[in-house]
Amino acid sequence: MKPSRMFRHLLLPDWWQRRVFSRNDLAMIGEAIRACEMTHRGELRFVVEASMPLSALRSGQSARARAVDLFSILRVWDTEENSGVLIYVQLVDRRVEILADRGIAASVPQAEWNAICRGMEQSFGQGSWRQGALRAVTRAGKLLASHFPAGENNPNELPDQPLVI
Repeated sequence: MKPSRMFRHLLLPDWWQRRVFSRNDLAMIGEAIRACEMTHRGELRFVVEASMPLSALRSGQSARARAVDLFSILRVWDTEENSGVLIYVQLVDRRVEILADRGIAASVPQAEWNAICRGMEQSFGQGSWRQGALRAVTRAGKLLASHFPAGENNPNELPDQPLVI
């Protein structure tokens, strides 16, 4: 546990995350998810977390490990075709992680998701929060459409609206 990391997480006010992604930005991201899910059978879940919980910080949990926890807590894995994908944005640590359920991970290498993550982080570093998120959703949608094109039965199993925690 690094004290400086813990202080950054504990001292960040809640309003800071609203400064990064406005309600309009979140609505646009949700709409982009809804639109792209019409082209594939995957289910995207976009989660933004400003600061991590104290328990996660005490144990030295990385952004990746936190994403794994949220993948389970939010039941992203609980889709009929094992086609859930979590896009996790950790604001304080300035990290983005993408986790794909086993149905998708069997066909799409993690390196593809990591490239999308690093692109988002680069955009975020330039202050282009909305554009970086929208580009990532679009890239993820194209990747999913190439491996899991939409079929006749394409239910919407996870919320499209981003979750801010």
